[in-house]
Amino acid sequence: MGNLRAERSNTVFLAHRVRTSALATAGAAALCLMVQAAAAQDVAQAEAGVEAVSVTGTRIVRDGYSAPTPVTVVGAEQIQAQAPANLADFVNSSLPSVIGSNTVNNSSGSLSNGAAGISALNLRSLGINRTLILLDGHRTPASAATGDVDISTLPQQLVKRVDVVTGGASADYGSDAVGGVVNFILDKEFTGFKADAEYGETDAGLTPSYKVNGTYGMEFDGGKGHALVSAEWTQTAPTPKDYNPAWNQSGFFRVQNPAYNATTNSSVPFYLIQSGIGAGQVAPGGLVINSTTVPAAGKTAGVTSTAFAGTYFGQNAVVNNLSYGALTGPWMIGGETNVTQANYGGTNSLASGDTHESVFGRGSYYVMPDLEIWAEGSISRYKGFGIYQQPPQVGGITIRNDNAFLPSSIRTAMVAQGIASLNMGSTNSGFPESGSLNGREVWRAAAGADGNFNFLSTDWKWDYYAQYGMANTREQETQTWNSARLALAQDAVFVTAGNVGSSGLPIGSVACRSTLTSPTNGCAPLSRIGVNGGTQSPAAFQSGLNYVMGTPYRTQRLQEQATGFNVSGNPFENWAGPISVAFGAEWRLESINGFVPAQYNSGWLFGNYLVNKGHYSVAETYLETVVPLLPGLDFNGAYRYTAYSTSGGVSTWKTGLTYSPFDDIKFRVTYSHDIRAPNLNELFAAGTARTNTVAVNNLSLTFQQNQTGNPNLSPEAANSLGLGTVITPTMIPGLALSVDYYNITIAHAIGSITAQNTADLCFVQGIQQYCNNIAYVGGATATPTYTGQPINTILLVPFNFSKQKSEGIDFDVTYQLPLEDMDWFGKIPGDITLHALATHYMRNYTNDGVNPPSDLAGVNSGNGTPSWVYRLSATYHTDPWTFYLIGRGISDGKYSNEYIVCSTACPVSTLAHRTANYNHIDGNFYLDTNVSYDFDAYGAETQLFLAVKNVFNTDPALVASGPDGNNVPAYPQTNRNLYDYLGRVYRIGLRLKM
Repeated sequence: MGNLRAERSNTVFLAHRVRTSALATAGAAALCLMVQAAAAQDVAQAEAGVEAVSVTGTRIVRDGYSAPTPVTVVGAEQIQAQAPANLADFVNSSLPSVIGSNTVNNSSGSLSNGAAGISALNLRSLGINRTLILLDGHRTPASAATGDVDISTLPQQLVKRVDVVTGGASADYGSDAVGGVVNFILDKEFTGFKADAEYGETDAGLTPSYKVNGTYGMEFDGGKGHALVSAEWTQTAPTPKDYNPAWNQSGFFRVQNPAYNATTNSSVPFYLIQSGIGAGQVAPGGLVINSTTVPAAGKTAGVTSTAFAGTYFGQNAVVNNLSYGALTGPWMIGGETNVTQANYGGTNSLASGDTHESVFGRGSYYVMPDLEIWAEGSISRYKGFGIYQQPPQVGGITIRNDNAFLPSSIRTAMVAQGIASLNMGSTNSGFPESGSLNGREVWRAAAGADGNFNFLSTDWKWDYYAQYGMANTREQETQTWNSARLALAQDAVFVTAGNVGSSGLPIGSVACRSTLTSPTNGCAPLSRIGVNGGTQSPAAFQSGLNYVMGTPYRTQRLQEQATGFNVSGNPFENWAGPISVAFGAEWRLESINGFVPAQYNSGWLFGNYLVNKGHYSVAETYLETVVPLLPGLDFNGAYRYTAYSTSGGVSTWKTGLTYSPFDDIKFRVTYSHDIRAPNLNELFAAGTARTNTVAVNNLSLTFQQNQTGNPNLSPEAANSLGLGTVITPTMIPGLALSVDYYNITIAHAIGSITAQNTADLCFVQGIQQYCNNIAYVGGATATPTYTGQPINTILLVPFNFSKQKSEGIDFDVTYQLPLEDMDWFGKIPGDITLHALATHYMRNYTNDGVNPPSDLAGVNSGNGTPSWVYRLSATYHTDPWTFYLIGRGISDGKYSNEYIVCSTACPVSTLAHRTANYNHIDGNFYLDTNVSYDFDAYGAETQLFLAVKNVFNTDPALVASGPDGNNVPAYPQTNRNLYDYLGRVYRIGLRLKM
């Protein structure tokens, strides 16, 4: 099957290579034709003016003042130059300080919490819920109960700049701004009409992507009023379900060394990280793991036997024997992994499919020269599809010796050897893939007023707003099975004179055993023997699937009501200049409610939804000031008091200094105390269950993972220190550079330990407190001594227990080359801008007081942060052409800073310091480019562009996962948070403005 799959993938490559070449050729040809058409045109070049902007980072509005908190500003030209498929992709790939974000593609496994398909940003890798997202300085409604704001809901074409505050900002903007703030600023004064049309696809011809948007703005009543409307439609196709790129087929995983034994052989490494590994307990048509004997005389149960172990069933239920490698838990090193991985490996969608539609409208009017009123609203719709994996069952499929679909040779041999049943694992060839079919509709309506007034001979600015946001979500699984029905359907037998009873079923037919005694139960037999049902007819196999399958779903409504006002002015003046003050108050109500059909509450492989219901309110007030202490030396301080209906009152504050002894240099320092309050999901989640696996004593155990909320959570608290300098040397015109050190410490961080952690703490460390969260089948609570019982559920509950610390240095360098002075070999037309951004992650430390502390700085796996993340760009503009070149990358890293690398004579392996044979992950460098051509088309300013991402088609570094988690073999063997995994991507588009 693996070869057939590879052939289909190669066909996809070849079939689309022609289209890719045509795309690139068409783009180049169009550009050349336009050069010829424009040769006779006399295009006037307008002088580019410098716009004064009020940048995020402080509530103080004062000419010439720059806050001590570092702010990175990204303009619309930079966004257009990179031509991203969406705004979130641009921010993620452009700013080294943004790392570990959720994207449409890497969130495909978030089936049961509704986060699949959301693009949400993560500053400093501190967590998405610790990054505050603003739209024109105001909060924007979340798209999921987890509080994630989907960046795709914002009006993409109207964004004129993105302000990224890389430091604590809770005193200025409220809860969640622990890692920082990302503020999307709209061009609210746009007049005229502009439109874009874009198309993109990968070098392999995959994920065709379309985007069309348009914006119209106009003034009325002599310029007093302004109206604006913007609409967008995007669509991206998912990668084909049978697509598995060559780099993902080496079987590169992390497993427990089968030779390791803590008592008898601890001198070998505990972990093996290498290629040639695959699943060891599954096959597409079923693999026998072990069997159970017929109970002996006087016994009620048989015993486990190795009889028939390694037997697997292929097409038409043909009997085969697996050539095993070295078994370790659910894994196998060597052997016929091409059999066990077929229909399983790489089935997670590399890229999900989605459709976005959005409309934004705004109107404003100056009722008097110093008073403007405004109202705006938006609707954004999302529909997405992504495959989580081909659903496996790692054991637990019981096939009795009278099963109707067993080959007669196996049935006869089982009876002869006294075997009552087989225990099989399977990747369920013919079953639908597990995935998400989520939909979201986010509404936002806001109104307010801005104005100026004079009080006591002081000019003041003020603004007021009120906002209502609503997100209607439908979290739906693709077809997944009901566990009870599956058990009934797979227990199929021939109807005989001896068992027909009063069922009335035809003798010789195949029926569910349960139907013989309950003729109206509706059960339809389903073969688990062989690929696609083996010998069962396609129609009967489909009938069985129809009986066991369902599409669990939950609808939810999240609502946010918010109102607030801000006032700022310069009421006083001292010896060094004006004293500025800003103050204000805000109120917010967050709520969630929903609906789940009762049949989807429990019993399913995925989903098992319950209704989340709850609300909380927040009232807060703040005061901020800037006080000049000496010429060039300013003090900035802010205080905010916040009262939560769930946890009471908390205070946040900020202090900072900026000092500029002369124009060429400025020093800045900040120290702040920030908070993050628990979100709706952390507080009120009723419990969402999903099937997962954990490793216990190197055995893979399947269980139901149940995650609930905790209404007793309190806000997190963080202290942030920032030290930096900004240099703009007059002796080198056009050069600006900044260096900023940050140190963020979070106390009482909200989190929950993983299911694998829970199992380790119970069965390895012997802590009964965590055993209490593990329930066996039958209801008994686990104890530290594991004796082989099947696990039913593991409960995960969030609580305030963790300490996190993030430390690093940000670098930002910009240089505008003075081409007019570089005339050594003749005058050089145009202008060149060089820009470099880099972040050095020095520490990413977590100590939850439960597991051994860990530092993820320099770790390129999981949620780690590479030591260095960087982005270099060069822009050359000479009318009518613009050339844009970007180099971006990350440094080499490790799997864990706590691993001890050895091959022999290893020290004792502990939970804190595991021994491993390998601990290196390659970094990567990617080159992107964009070429655009400006021309006049019937009076419209028009631009044609061709953008290429990952020009050299560089494969991602291999990153091994495992050993726990039944989804690991299905997932790509890389880290999608850090590496490009789709290869070279082309985008071509046309922009016009009138």
